[in-house]
Amino acid sequence: MIKKLISFWVKLTREFKVTVLRYFLQFRSTEHAFMIIIAVIIGVVGGFGAIGIQYLIKQSEHLLWGIPDLQPEFLRSVPLYIKLLVPALGGFVVGLVVHYVSQEAKGHGVPEVMQAIAQNNGVIRARVAIAKLLASSFYIGAGGSVGREGPIIQIGSSIGSTVGQIFRVNPDRMKTFVACGAAAGIAAAFNAPIAGALFSMEIILGNFAVAQFSPIVISSVVATAVSRSFLGDYPAFIVPKYELLSPYELIFYAVLGVLAGLISVLYIKTLYSLEDFFDNLSWHDAIKSSIGGFLVGGMGVFIPEIYGVGYYSIGNALTGDMVWQMMLLLIFVKILATSLSLGSGGSGGVFAPSLFIGTMTGGFFGIMLNQVFPFTANPGAYALVGMGALVAGSTHAPLTAILIIFEMTNDYKIILPLMISCVISTILASKLQNESIYTLKLIRRGINLFSGRDVNVLRKLPVKSIMRDDPVIVSVNTSFPDLIELFYHSTHAQFFVVDKDERLIGRVKMDDIRQLLQQGEYLSELVIAHDLMQPNVANIHEKDTLDDVMKIFGRYTVEELPVVDSANPDKIIGVVFYKDVISAYNQQLIKQDFVRETSASINLLEKSQKVSFLGGYAMTEIQVSMNMAGKSLQQLNLRQRFGVNILMIKRNVNGEAEVHVVPNPGETIQMGDRLVAMGKEKDLEKLRHL
Repeated sequence: MIKKLISFWVKLTREFKVTVLRYFLQFRSTEHAFMIIIAVIIGVVGGFGAIGIQYLIKQSEHLLWGIPDLQPEFLRSVPLYIKLLVPALGGFVVGLVVHYVSQEAKGHGVPEVMQAIAQNNGVIRARVAIAKLLASSFYIGAGGSVGREGPIIQIGSSIGSTVGQIFRVNPDRMKTFVACGAAAGIAAAFNAPIAGALFSMEIILGNFAVAQFSPIVISSVVATAVSRSFLGDYPAFIVPKYELLSPYELIFYAVLGVLAGLISVLYIKTLYSLEDFFDNLSWHDAIKSSIGGFLVGGMGVFIPEIYGVGYYSIGNALTGDMVWQMMLLLIFVKILATSLSLGSGGSGGVFAPSLFIGTMTGGFFGIMLNQVFPFTANPGAYALVGMGALVAGSTHAPLTAILIIFEMTNDYKIILPLMISCVISTILASKLQNESIYTLKLIRRGINLFSGRDVNVLRKLPVKSIMRDDPVIVSVNTSFPDLIELFYHSTHAQFFVVDKDERLIGRVKMDDIRQLLQQGEYLSELVIAHDLMQPNVANIHEKDTLDDVMKIFGRYTVEELPVVDSANPDKIIGVVFYKDVISAYNQQLIKQDFVRETSASINLLEKSQKVSFLGGYAMTEIQVSMNMAGKSLQQLNLRQRFGVNILMIKRNVNGEAEVHVVPNPGETIQMGDRLVAMGKEKDLEKLRHL
């Protein structure tokens, strides 16, 4: 009796698991609902991640310094040994985490996310989020001269990747989820949902041509809502009121862009020079990061403004509560302190230091201008624009920089000077330093961000794949009434005109026919095709790619192009329609996504007997029957008889190793084989009983 109960319970449990898995697969196969729901989940968790790191930073500051916020006035009264030892302790702890728990916790984090997308299809280890959260919050709390935004981005990306791994999504969806997590992190950090979404597109993915943009925006908005619920609806900084007092000021903002671009390059080069120096030391990670922390502590003894994130000092510069001598000094001291912190192996971001350095640059520049040109805006306005300009120059992401500042001010009047400074800073920094502060780290590792990325699916498709063989060809002497008759019975929008030797010399468009009809019937008997044709017709060849064809369509306002013989360019052999190219492009995208989803579903068949899709379709494994064995797929003709496609044959070799055979029409089915088949569920059942 007990054995029967146990057997019944095991069977019931197995059936329950299979049922749950089947419904899960059906849910996962729904494109919009699945992506939106998961985007909301990532946004919520990412928002709490951003809140969590801010909370832990304050707790670390309170534990190590005795206050929940590192204000320079308080730090000046702290004993010398504490200023030196606390940052060193922070570096030591981070070194241990990096060495024994997660190497990804080292540095500023964003390049590691970009590397995961470029090389690992967005797969990030789940432990990275915890390691980065603890290491960065403790290091920043200990006074490390780094930012919290980089860790927040990496934590959010890790959350997105972990969710994707749980749901076993394809690589495209995985990358989208990673971008959702990054957007959630930056949006929650700055209370800027639009900038968060754009940051993911411009920096993390490095590509605006993303099929799934909506989930990224949704995660960004949801994370912002979560952050506002717990931290309040406040901007990251209290910014000054901006006003353009004179059009001549735009020239000064251009000069500020040049200055920010130069300092951006100095920032990047200093950071990686010190990173090289520490990497060449054959010491334990904890020792190197401790030395870096100790040196930063030594600098903080004299200039405590460099400790931590530095938002307090940024606020003072924006409101004009800082002298120009201190601003000028802090530009270079902060660059050195941040480079020491991260170069030695500390954990934190480079985004907040970019804001800090940019604020000091713009504030110093604004004070100098006010003394020479009294008609200019207050220094706080220049500090604000300088903040965005240095972010743009160091990250090579001007759109993100512009939107972050705009969302912090909610003032459209600052957009024009902000655009001028950010664009000039980006152009100059890009000329002097090809790679940004994020991508340079990957290039130095020999990682190509665009390896394996198919930037244009049309490059795979030749003209021959969509060419039609029914072009309308008319003689040069074809009369106007005959042209009208041809257009009336034809689906083509233009005819190709040939001379007496059958050589292509021009084209006649339907628009030309309409214009002549309006001028009176008396002309119709006098006009022939030669009078209406347009010479110099653009043409293509069979071996051209559809990418080449789209470029030609972009230059000419035509709906179809003639395909000519490569050996004889005057001979027409076919025609390509613009709408056919667009259709081929869409089909190729659908095909790629289908292949990825099918591959993932085949793997899931190991745990479930059937994977269901929308529209009554499913994928299942079918054991070969005696009626199938010994026959080829061509002889069985399963597609014609049952409407079922065989995707793979699973075959045991020597009764042990299993091999996967890609089917071809001549493949002979053997007894013991299992067919991975796809089709409508009712057709699969018929095949199962063959």
